[in-house]
Amino acid sequence: MGTNEDHTEDRATAVLVRDAMARATAELPVTADLVGPARAQGLRHRARVRAAIGGAVLAVAGLGLAGAFVLPGGDDDGGPTGSTGVIDVAAPPTGSAPPPPVHLEPSPGESSMADLPPAERARQENFQNQAVGVLQQLLPPSVGTVQRVDLGVRHYQGTKDGKTFHIVFSVRPFEPGTAPQACREIKGTVCSKTTLPGGIEAAASISPINNGDVTESRVWFRYGASDVSLSVNPHDESHTSAPVTAQQLLDLAASSAFLDLVKAADRDPVEEMQRSVPAG
Repeated sequence: MGTNEDHTEDRATAVLVRDAMARATAELPVTADLVGPARAQGLRHRARVRAAIGGAVLAVAGLGLAGAFVLPGGDDDGGPTGSTGVIDVAAPPTGSAPPPPVHLEPSPGESSMADLPPAERARQENFQNQAVGVLQQLLPPSVGTVQRVDLGVRHYQGTKDGKTFHIVFSVRPFEPGTAPQACREIKGTVCSKTTLPGGIEAAASISPINNGDVTESRVWFRYGASDVSLSVNPHDESHTSAPVTAQQLLDLAASSAFLDLVKAADRDPVEEMQRSVPAG
């Protein structure tokens, strides 16, 4: 505490709060729709890296305002706005600060949230903290305590009875002209589908991985200009499958708290667009 970096991030956080207060008085358009593939394989290989207390929990715990940023009401069809520096989410009132983040060292050549400019890092950490509150409320107790991971904005984990389940939550702009991911029941994968509020088509799957001895649970859909995906991975060391059913993930995706989170990230993206790579 008391370092120059702390003071810089405190100043950045103050700017974010002022922006949020200003936005709360304006009628901002809200976009529709979301889905996203996620990448968790790298995290599983780093599962043995110990968790450590990260920096201060910015914008939420540090200010004592967890859940205070609320999306403006209304379901207008306006387009996305530019990034404002704050993700506004109607988070569940937990009455306490989020748990500390899990620290994972990046692989050689890989970047992490620590490499971001202070203001952008604060913005993404704020989104992660809001996501932790929503996921903790909506995921089944079998997932355990949800924490954010400081390697990247899409990475989280649940811990229960000494078992760690890596969670990947992605809201990523899709490349125009690309088709949404289909639900294919191949190689033992079992898919379920439902229609979310607003007519959004969502799919969830239970898929065998790691030679088929454990399963991964995943839900995905397309919202506005984004692909949305939430996956819960198995605990490899104990050969424990992801303790979440497809129906539980579909119910989570249909909740207003989760869709508010998605709506905010679709409007002010925290991930870069995924570009398709030509084959050859």
